Amino acid sequence: MTGTALAVPYLDTGADQLSFALDRPVHEALAVREVTVAGVAVQLRLLGASHQVLAGPVRETVACLPGVAGGLPRTAVRAFGGWTYRFTAVVHRLSAEEFSARVARVRADADGHPAALYGVFPGSEEAVTALCAEDGGRGPSWRTWHTYPQSHRIVATHTRLEAR
Repeated sequence: MTGTALAVPYLDTGADQLSFALDRPVHEALAVREVTVAGVAVQLRLLGASHQVLAGPVRETVACLPGVAGGLPRTAVRAFGGWTYRFTAVVHRLSAEEFSARVARVRADADGHPAALYGVFPGSEEAVTALCAEDGGRGPSWRTWHTYPQSHRIVATHTRLEAR
């Protein structure tokens, strides 16, 4: 798959503006990819303010959300019925060269992945939000990357949804 050239500017202009929520309504998406992973329907959604993933009972939103303070948890664990949800996030601060190489790798990996979606925002080919879903063994898992060329930061998340 190749990245989707997005025609709108991205709304989260810094890694510290991202927030995390599991209870938000479904947001209007710029692009959507529906896949089945580990027997679960997973919807990958690119937002102007980052991403949303719908999987089983989960509505994960990592985005610049009105009225919600920025800042992602390093980890979050929740129980949803017969599922355990685990989320991790890390912010990578890179040199300009490291940043460009890492963004190129994220794009190449997403291009070759059978269950990926990524968008390139106007203004820089390095302004990317990418999502890749895969079988986590006991349920679906997904990874995301949010890149910020102006600060050479990449927010990487990893989520596992496991049957209990």
